Amino acid sequence: MLNNEFIKQYTPLVNFLGATLGPDYEVVLYQLIKRPFSISAISNGHISNREVGAPITNLAIQMIEDKYYIDHDYKLNYRGKTASGKVLRCSTFFIKDPHGELLGLMCINFDDTRYKELSEKLFWLCHPDDYIEKTISINVLPNNADSSDGYGQESFYNSISSATDGAILAVMGSNNVPVDRLTKDEKIKIIKKLNEDGIFALKGTIPVVANKLECSQATIYRYVSKVKKTQI
Repeated sequence: MLNNEFIKQYTPLVNFLGATLGPDYEVVLYQLIKRPFSISAISNGHISNREVGAPITNLAIQMIEDKYYIDHDYKLNYRGKTASGKVLRCSTFFIKDPHGELLGLMCINFDDTRYKELSEKLFWLCHPDDYIEKTISINVLPNNADSSDGYGQESFYNSISSATDGAILAVMGSNNVPVDRLTKDEKIKIIKKLNEDGIFALKGTIPVVANKLECSQATIYRYVSKVKKTQI
C-alpha cells in the first residue's frame, strides 16, 4: 500500500519535470520500498531506452549499500552511459521519510548531444577545417568528471538481459562469436563486467545470465564467486 501511495505521489512530478525541462532531460523515479528495486515512473525514456520496471543502476545500488544518502540529500553531475554508448550528465535526489529512511530516488539525466553538435557546427563556421581538427575538442563532460568521491560511471539498462548483452559486446567487441563458442575465460570476463556494473546485486540475475551464457546457474555462481575474490 505504501508503495502505491509513493508512486502516486511522485509520478506527476516526474511528468511535470520531463515536460518542463524538455526532451533532452530524462526524469526517473525509483521505488526502494520493496524489492526488486526498479523504475516506477519515467519521462523522456527515449534517452536511455528504458521503461517502467527497468532495473536500478549499478551506481544507485552502490550509493544505497554505502548509505551515501545519510549525509547527503543529493548527488550532482556525475557521468552515466546508456546501453547504446550515449554519455549523460546525471543527478540524483534522495527521497527520505521523516526519519531519514530512504524511500526512493529521483534522477535527472541530461543528454547534451544536440548542444555538442550545435557547438561543433558553430566552430566550423568561424574556423578553417584543419584548425578545428587539430585545435578544438568539444568534451563537455570529461571522463573523470565523476571520480572525486570514489563513485564511478553509472550504467543504464532496460533489463538484466540487455545488461548481459551489453557485457558480451563490451568483452567480445565486434567479434560475432556464438554464445556456445565462448571460452571459460571469456565468460568469466563477461561475469566480471556484469559484477562491475552492479548487476549481481539485483534480484533474479543469476537465472537470466545463466540462460544468456548457456551455463548452469551453479556455474554462474562459481564464476561470480571467483570474480569477487579476485577483486577484493
